[in-house]
Amino acid sequence: MSHEVITLLIVDDHPVVRDGLRGMFLSAPGFEVLGEAADGVEAVALVAALDPDVVLMDLRMPGGGGVDAITELTRRGARSRVLVLTTYDTDSDTLPAIEAGATGYLLKDAPREELFTAVRAAADGRTVLSPAVASRLVSRVRAPGNEPLSTREREVLALVAKGTSNRAIAAELFISEATVKTHLTHIYAKLDANDRAAAVATAYSRGILG
Repeated sequence: MSHEVITLLIVDDHPVVRDGLRGMFLSAPGFEVLGEAADGVEAVALVAALDPDVVLMDLRMPGGGGVDAITELTRRGARSRVLVLTTYDTDSDTLPAIEAGATGYLLKDAPREELFTAVRAAADGRTVLSPAVASRLVSRVRAPGNEPLSTREREVLALVAKGTSNRAIAAELFISEATVKTHLTHIYAKLDANDRAAAVATAYSRGILG
């Protein structure tokens, strides 16, 4: 892969950011920008049409976020590797993106050479994490079950406790089933539970529910 041109799709809701990234990669040998998308929904459609090697994916975008797009690309078995490029490095952003199938996670303040290196690594299927994200993930792995549930995760868990299906939870909260599954993955990790029943039992015992 390192001797070939790496094709890219740039996904960001800010035109100035897209223009900057496109210009950066056009000025460097070995890269070709196939297209741009302003949200996750458009990104999924363009990946299907253009089949880029690497998708540079922002996370928080009106009209369709990055995690939902990564989840959908993973579900479809897309060949493209997703490299998250965002300004956010909190657990609530980092973990869902990586769990959804992102190959790497970089912050937008990364130097251009670091970004080029990360794209090449992602194209080769290697995981790339910014130092801040890597240290955060290591600490999370070492100390599971200590992070509080978010408001949305509590809502999902409360519906799970009532025996509500993923599809019904998605309809109730106006989110996708993929997002429900992502929330459940985080809930299991935070509560150190393996399934719905264990998560509900743990939540009751800790006073999170009821």
